[in-house]
Amino acid sequence: MFKTIHEKSKASFIVNKSEFIGYACPCDTEEDALEFISYINEKHKDATHNCYAYIIGKEKLIQRFSDDGEPSGTAGVPMLEVLKKEDLTNLCVVATRYFGGIKLGAGGLVRAYSKSVRVALEANKIVEKKIFDIVELDLDYSLLGVIENYLAVNNLIAIDKQFLDRVFISVYIQKDKFNQFKGEMDNLSSATIKISRKKEVYLSTINDEIIL
Repeated sequence: MFKTIHEKSKASFIVNKSEFIGYACPCDTEEDALEFISYINEKHKDATHNCYAYIIGKEKLIQRFSDDGEPSGTAGVPMLEVLKKEDLTNLCVVATRYFGGIKLGAGGLVRAYSKSVRVALEANKIVEKKIFDIVELDLDYSLLGVIENYLAVNNLIAIDKQFLDRVFISVYIQKDKFNQFKGEMDNLSSATIKISRKKEVYLSTINDEIIL
């Protein structure tokens, strides 16, 4: 399990006539982060600065940042520190600045670039990525109503349903709750439902609810 953001986000503000635009993007690899940075650099090639920070990996082993011409330590590091304080990984943030003619000083820059990250995160959803099994249920038609009711009551998402000689339903089950789920299926069906794990996936969750 790790904390990250759910999707891309953007927010902006003005400080002493300088415009700051904060961007945040989920990234599974360092290549993803570099591609996003390149995209923002091209999008805002007329900007005064495009500073960035990113953290990659469940263990947060890859951490990079850039001041992009701002005084050393006033942009990239403060941006990275916001991500670390929030305990986030697998994301990249870019702060674009259009200089307004008034210098902010070192302290002002630190505050502005930190805020660029915070407002981009506030415009997003902070999620926990958890491991789920895609589980296939093979059941008799006589059990369909009972199982559909169980899934609805327990807020379980049916990914796919196939109606053949028997009913096949695929659902997301949190990995550490599989044994409990299997036991409940056995109880509901007198152990007549065939249950098979297909593959593992990481899904976004908030308070244990899946966010798609």
